[in-house]
Amino acid sequence: MPSSKDNGQNLADEKRGWTLSIQETREKMTSTNASSVTKRLQEKLVENLVVPGIAVVALVLVAHVSLARQTSSQAGKAPSAMEPVPALTPFVEEHAHFDFDKNDPEGPVRAALAALGRENAAMIFFQISPDTFDHPGRYDSEILLAAVKKHPGKLAITGGGGSLNAMIMQSVATGDAGPAVQKKFKARAEELLREGVIGFGEMTAEHFDGITPYQAAPPDHPLYLMLADLAAEHDVPIDLHMEAVPQDMALPADLKSPPNAPRLHANIAAFERLLAHNPRAKVIWAHLGSDFTGFRTVELDRRLLQAHPNLYMEIKTDPQAHGKNYPFAPDGKIKPEWLKLFTDFPDRFVIGSDQHYPEPKDADKRWQETIFLFNQLPADVRKRIGTENVAHIYGNSVAPFLRAAKN
Repeated sequence: MPSSKDNGQNLADEKRGWTLSIQETREKMTSTNASSVTKRLQEKLVENLVVPGIAVVALVLVAHVSLARQTSSQAGKAPSAMEPVPALTPFVEEHAHFDFDKNDPEGPVRAALAALGRENAAMIFFQISPDTFDHPGRYDSEILLAAVKKHPGKLAITGGGGSLNAMIMQSVATGDAGPAVQKKFKARAEELLREGVIGFGEMTAEHFDGITPYQAAPPDHPLYLMLADLAAEHDVPIDLHMEAVPQDMALPADLKSPPNAPRLHANIAAFERLLAHNPRAKVIWAHLGSDFTGFRTVELDRRLLQAHPNLYMEIKTDPQAHGKNYPFAPDGKIKPEWLKLFTDFPDRFVIGSDQHYPEPKDADKRWQETIFLFNQLPADVRKRIGTENVAHIYGNSVAPFLRAAKN
């Protein structure tokens, strides 16, 4: 794996002993049939857009011309070759990742900047994948931070996935969360904030094996409680990846052990203790719509949103890995119970599609599937979920830029 020296980067954390390296991996995705995606595009564009009449006519005409051309000339090609359908109104991609190439270290930044226009995105936030110290591909925000900071108002980055998260996993493994560990943890969190990250993430409490290893930690672990206090003190959010496990259970049959644990420990009660520990700490529960235990239901989300005003949720709909509680019906429309959840709590959701930049070739785009959902929401709800909620959650680090976005 290339080191920070190989990458030609003068990373500040190299001096502090943080081992940063890059694992050049990409998610392996399989394509779905282009005709089904064409049908979904037609249905969503024609049936679900709620904009002034002239705009509807224009959009539908463009869509029909585009889709007719794609159907005839791109038959058999992956859906990614089709022209993108942008968001009807600006939105913030609050949860994106990057695939780093030592030969082109600013490639993810260029790719994200190029995506802003075709997606109608106001900003894109990069998150750092949650990782462990013994994983050779571990890195943190410093690897891209300098490049991101060249583009304020367009790009931003969170931090801690490759360091704070690793420290929590190490503490769980050793059982040591004593004063020395807490002092080091706090110092690293404050260092990241000084460097310019806008939040802590992506953190995890239950993460199945993928680009990074299987990981689990109690959401009310002492270091998570400390992180909540730091987040509240500095007015930044925590972005948390956590599969929903209401009670101890066996690993779902469609997942393998190893590398995942054969049994999963209950985490919802502990998650609520984290939320209650410091009500001023804003916690974003990642990946709503991408549920792999089957327990992140509308009912659970609704109960937690009602009980915890400091809880927010990211919407992610992955065309190649549908969650077990997927928001779309077979006809491509939002299921009624999901639509009601979004309209009942319009100030508690953001868009976080988990899109990687540069975008993987020959694969459906996560951002596009998520925007299919976004475009079906009522205009006032879209405005809140698109930009206003992000401005509230992240505060002064992004709010001045988002106020300029036209909704």
